[in-house]
Amino acid sequence: MGTHSGWHTWGGPSTVLAPDLVRKPPLVIARGGFSGLFPDSSQIAFGLARQVSLPNVHLWCDVQLTKDGFGICAQGVKLENATNIATIYKNSSRVYQVNKVPTRGWFSVDFAYEELANNVALTQGVYSRSNRFDNHGFAIISVDHLATQVQPPGLWLNIQYDAFFTQHNLSMTRFVLSVSKRVKVDYISSPELALLTAIESGFKPTTTKLVFRFLGRNEIEPSTSQTYGSLLKNLTFVKTFASGILVPKDYIWPVDATLYLQPHTSVVADAHKAGLEVFASDFVNDIPISYNYSHDPISEYLSFVDNADFCVDGVLSDFPMTASEAIACFAHDLGRKASSQAKPLIISKYGASGDYPGCTDLAYNKAIADGAEIIDCPVQLAKDGTPFCLSSENLTESAIVPKDVGGIFSFNLAWNQIQNLKPAIANPSTEYKMFRNPKFQNAGKFVTLSDFLALSKNAKSLTGVLINIENAQGVRVADAVNEVVIKAGFDKQTSLKVMIQSSNSSILMKFKGKSNYECVYKADGSIADGPDSTIKNIKTFADSVVVTKDFIFPELEAFITNTTDIVPKFHAEKLPVYVETFSNEFVTQSYDFLADATVEINTFVQLAKVDGIITDFPYTAARYKRNRCLGVGKKLPPYMEPITPGSLYIFGQNP
Repeated sequence: MGTHSGWHTWGGPSTVLAPDLVRKPPLVIARGGFSGLFPDSSQIAFGLARQVSLPNVHLWCDVQLTKDGFGICAQGVKLENATNIATIYKNSSRVYQVNKVPTRGWFSVDFAYEELANNVALTQGVYSRSNRFDNHGFAIISVDHLATQVQPPGLWLNIQYDAFFTQHNLSMTRFVLSVSKRVKVDYISSPELALLTAIESGFKPTTTKLVFRFLGRNEIEPSTSQTYGSLLKNLTFVKTFASGILVPKDYIWPVDATLYLQPHTSVVADAHKAGLEVFASDFVNDIPISYNYSHDPISEYLSFVDNADFCVDGVLSDFPMTASEAIACFAHDLGRKASSQAKPLIISKYGASGDYPGCTDLAYNKAIADGAEIIDCPVQLAKDGTPFCLSSENLTESAIVPKDVGGIFSFNLAWNQIQNLKPAIANPSTEYKMFRNPKFQNAGKFVTLSDFLALSKNAKSLTGVLINIENAQGVRVADAVNEVVIKAGFDKQTSLKVMIQSSNSSILMKFKGKSNYECVYKADGSIADGPDSTIKNIKTFADSVVVTKDFIFPELEAFITNTTDIVPKFHAEKLPVYVETFSNEFVTQSYDFLADATVEINTFVQLAKVDGIITDFPYTAARYKRNRCLGVGKKLPPYMEPITPGSLYIFGQNP
């Protein structure tokens, strides 16, 4: 297709454009609206997708036909998975042949449109997602209703199971030709070649584009009896009846059985060469994705729209806000400096401990490379008095040691014994079967505090170091820290400040008032409800504070309930507020943040006005500061506006 001459005005510097780049920004296609949160194909899901996505977001409707010929938006071919129809029409399940397979369920072909629209409510069809909004009576809507009432900027109809509806004397061909005369349909996709060839003559490609949807490589396309994998080898044939293809994302970036990416295929380049647009499907935020993306969905989107070899023409997503952020705010940000917004200060949590074992040389080096401004060392003392970096005195939490001894502590081993241990990566979300970078689960070496400071001094991008003293031997550790810091020259060095963090005020008093030191108090839960005098007292021994996320946005049932006034209170005393811990895994975030670590960071920064974030994935936070959608004053695009704390919780309570 040639190099594009205009996309860079929207997406970034033209020097990094792919050679086959599309002639317009990639489309964001919202599957069933914002189905990652609300029931698929509900009016509220479609409405939210419009509200928080790119202006030209296309709303995707999976079309089914009722027995009186109405086209409705409902996922799949059976209704009971994502509606309450089984409780409304209890005795109406049937067994029908679906693609030659006997299938029992509740089917749209057995009901008139009014029976469904007036009596049946949509529910969340993905059972791992919250069912909090199932009791709101969201009605099944028709294609005409979606087009005229929601008025999507772009409408995408997906037609599947044509042969099934034909068996029931219903014609999808007649329906799509008829509906297109009443409303503007931008795209029609189908995995059934016979349907697309039947309707091709009825549409002008300049008005409605036909897209051949590829299913699994080994699945059979019903009208040709060929596998989709074999049809992929004949894209010039596909071009005779379609203007584009929609493929599962692993057709483009295969993932092996261990969830690591394989080299990308030539599918996009081959399709573009054949004159076909390429759309990628199956994007969701709330399932484990390839470890290469460090649990970050924006990184996944960018691998499809921002690499040196190709750019897809659109992405089909359950979370269109994240897709919009990726395309509009982060694509082609290579080498971009941070926006005019200086905050938040990015502080690592044991280095880049989301990618490597914490407090190792690899974790610290990656944190620096990823854009951390402060790297941290929680100090422990070895038996011989050597201060070193480790998240806990208990070595069984951070290294491979015998687990049956009940605990091996740093003060029982000399440093030469500790440095020979194999580190172990932390996996805080194992109960959800989410793990961190298994290939490097035991990589790297532990470092002494002296080595940590030397590493920091040589890293030009850092502005400081944070030394955390929470060891039971606190006073002894503090003395050891002070000695090493002075020996390294950090007590006098002005280019890198030294942050001393502790929940023990007496520890902080040992460093309070010394030049080049910032004393950071780690506040406990009593602060949130304590009197203002408590905060004033903190000022006597600390220069800043660290709080956990729920100090600011309390949660209940994984939803945010409200916003506290803790940050303004600290700010009134001129105490900066740092918040921990920000992680990429969606299970660490409240539902309000839409399984998107960037949405979470943005809300804490834009709304709560925090001064810094402590994160085990510094790259995500550093990329946030390169965000081209910041620094635009009050003209923030909707996909970069902070969420409203408590709104989802209240909405879920009041159907």
